[in-house]
Amino acid sequence: MKKLGLFNKLIFLLNSFFAFFLLIGYFLPFIPPKVFPILSVLTLVLPLLIIANLAFAIYWLIQLKKQMWLSSIILVLGFFLHVTLFKFSGSNENTTKEGLSILSYNVHMFTKEEKKKAYNVSDSLWSFVKGEDPDIVCFQEFSSANFKPHSDYKYSYQKLRGGSNNFGQAIFSKYKIINKGSLEFPNTGNNIIFADILREKDTIRIYNIHMQSLALIPRLSGLQHENKKRLLSRLGEAFKKQQEQTEIFLQHQSKCPYKKVLAGDFNNTIFSHAYNKIRGDKKDAFAEAGSWFGRTFIFDFIPLRIDFILVDQEFDVLSFKNFKTHYSDHYPIKAQLKLTN
Repeated sequence: MKKLGLFNKLIFLLNSFFAFFLLIGYFLPFIPPKVFPILSVLTLVLPLLIIANLAFAIYWLIQLKKQMWLSSIILVLGFFLHVTLFKFSGSNENTTKEGLSILSYNVHMFTKEEKKKAYNVSDSLWSFVKGEDPDIVCFQEFSSANFKPHSDYKYSYQKLRGGSNNFGQAIFSKYKIINKGSLEFPNTGNNIIFADILREKDTIRIYNIHMQSLALIPRLSGLQHENKKRLLSRLGEAFKKQQEQTEIFLQHQSKCPYKKVLAGDFNNTIFSHAYNKIRGDKKDAFAEAGSWFGRTFIFDFIPLRIDFILVDQEFDVLSFKNFKTHYSDHYPIKAQLKLTN
């Protein structure tokens, strides 16, 4: 540090700040949000902290300075946490029809907002779904208004909140649904629903998950104009609710006798307590067969992956695909699965 010039000393001070918060962020999946709710906000910006630390490491490497080890060591630690933020390659296409294909999409009540006007996109969205031809479709923020179900999906389960905000979740299936239900999260518009589908001789439970919303303006400029104290308080409360909802789900899941597929909008990242607990020993379809950052939410330049497909160990993930459709503030995801036994 003594051999550094004034400018590099300031750079290293900033480097230390980013490295410290990245290190704290690594441990957030193991800390219940109710303990430190405000700290949980770091889960949303960890991709930026990782990119910043990578930039600092490169900066010091170019100058052949030993300060490069600070960010380098902390970045390496991230590889031992068994979470996948980025993949160079994956299996995005599966040319066969074997196994079970599932598509998950937060459809934002089938509205697309442009220049302060909302447009119904249900017909266009269903054309997209028909082109992909998944066996199972899970919609979050689903609305029955102006909605025309596709004839290929003979079986469905919809759970809507009713009233002026007639939206909720829906599962559409080409296979027979023999049981269905709702977990009924208290005091929120979010929820988890499930459907048990009969495929050949197997019964598979599909969970459609929509965890507590963070009500974020999807632009950094928008966040800058919010009251920071109020914003942090609101996010902290949302993370605490996600913890409560996670506990409700885990209790319900523990009583399920079938192989499970979880799909939906977790409203949080792979570094969150909710994701860590819900995933457990399941496979993350993106981690198995995805590529690049797997971005699923439109939030300026930050590559947020907050929509997931998780499966029990009995499934092989044959392919995983992210789409860049613009019918919503989310992007849809699709996985091709195969039971191994």
